[in-house]
Amino acid sequence: METNIAVFRGKEIRKTIHKNEWWFVINDVIESLTDSNDPAQ
Repeated sequence: METNIAVFRGKEIRKTIHKNEWWFVINDVIESLTDSNDPAQ
């Protein structure tokens, strides 16, 4: 499994292909959308 980086609003979002679908790290997505310093909260 290979992990790549996507950039959204200047922030990095980790992504990988699993069973021919893009999967994203949800903490990275939340951080990008909310500008949160602690997206796990």
